[in-house]
Amino acid sequence: MYFIIKKRTVALALSAVLILSAVIFTATGYNQNSISAVSTDVNWGLSFQNDGEAPTGNASVDELAKFNAYYLGNTNKKTIYLTFDAGYENGYTEKILDTLKKHNVKAVFFLVGNFMETSPDIVKRMVSEGHTVGNHTFTHPDMSAIADEKSFKEELTKLENLYTKITGEKMKKLYRPPQGKFSESNLEMAKSMGYKTIFWSLAYVDWYNDKQPTKQEAFDKLIPRIHNGAIVLLHSTSKTNCDILDELLTKWEQMGYTIDKLDV
Repeated sequence: MYFIIKKRTVALALSAVLILSAVIFTATGYNQNSISAVSTDVNWGLSFQNDGEAPTGNASVDELAKFNAYYLGNTNKKTIYLTFDAGYENGYTEKILDTLKKHNVKAVFFLVGNFMETSPDIVKRMVSEGHTVGNHTFTHPDMSAIADEKSFKEELTKLENLYTKITGEKMKKLYRPPQGKFSESNLEMAKSMGYKTIFWSLAYVDWYNDKQPTKQEAFDKLIPRIHNGAIVLLHSTSKTNCDILDELLTKWEQMGYTIDKLDV
């Protein structure tokens, strides 16, 4: 029987665990040497040195590539890859899909079991309109705390099975670790299952329902820091993201960027 998480419980849980990583990827100067590549359990983090340039991750492109893991696309092209994370439906996804359709943009939606169980029609719409649904695990746990392969695989396969039940299709093998928490063994297990692990190179604090950023605060993070090959993470639970998406996509397009479908 599927473990169903109530919307409020999911929201509180996400807020509690994500506050730790907020400090990392919104800061410009974490000590990269204090994080040991991918050999220990870490939170995904970024260091932005210059506006318009790709940030440095706390695991390098080459280190991640060994495990079919990525946080950047092709940095030689003015291309952006748009992704959304969603632990639950908050009333904004349909409007987000309308905006994506207007701009002919195909995104990846990393979903958890609660979203799929409560909003199967939206999942079907995502697929019918050419978007990719990625695996964000079934219950959104700290995957770096899961050491045994059986439990790790269960989190991903339960979501796969639910996706197939809803859509009649097999899920594309793209995986995003909840909260950006990962370990080398996690990456290896995901790889052994045929998954590509997808981190991100641009995000901002957009997940607190009761403390949403203003339009200007969002643009201050998302406009100057956009860069070639950016894998952008936005939360589809965010009212701000819903409200600004049309203008945001327009601004990026005016800057000469093409927003392409992620297929690393």
